Amino acid sequence: MSTLYLIACAAGPTQYVDEGVRQAQARGWDVCLILTPSAARWWEPRTGELEALTGHPVRSQYKLPWESDVLPKADAMLVAPLSATSLNKWGAGIADTLALGLVTEGVHMGVPVIAMPYFNRSQGAQPAIARSIADLRAQGVRYLDGADGYEPHPPKNGDASAFPWVRALDAVRAA
Repeated sequence: MSTLYLIACAAGPTQYVDEGVRQAQARGWDVCLILTPSAARWWEPRTGELEALTGHPVRSQYKLPWESDVLPKADAMLVAPLSATSLNKWGAGIADTLALGLVTEGVHMGVPVIAMPYFNRSQGAQPAIARSIADLRAQGVRYLDGADGYEPHPPKNGDASAFPWVRALDAVRAA
C-alpha cells in the first residue's frame, strides 16, 4: 500500500476532509493527514476521529528537533483544499507551517505533488494568485483548476460539501 499525505488548508471543504480520506482509502492509499494550524483548530474537538480513521497521528505542527518522524514516508502528496493564502505563501516559498514545509521540500525530492484549490472568484482575481500558480507549475506541482479541478465559485456561494475529491484523487493516481 502506498502512502498519501493529504494536506488540507483552512478552506470550506476541510470540514469534510474525512470524506476525502475515506475516498483515498477506498482507492488503496494509506492516508496521513496534515492540517494547517488554522484547519487543525476546526477539527480540534474531533481530531481523535481523524486519527482513528487514518491510523496515524494528525499533524499540524513541526516536530521538535529531537523528536522522530511519526508518519511513514510519502509516495505522493495532495494539497486539497488549497486556500488562497496557502497558495500564495507556497508560491513565494514560505514554509512557515508543516503543511507548506512538506510540499515545498517534497516536490524537489521527486515526490509527486498535486494541489486542488478552493476559494472564490474575488480571491482568485488577486494578481498574486496567477503568479503563484505559475510558480508552482514551474516547479512541477500539478495544479488542478478549471475542467480538470476546481473552478473558483462566486463569493458567498461556494458549496464546500460538493468539493470534487474524486478529481483530485484521479490526478494523484495519474501521477
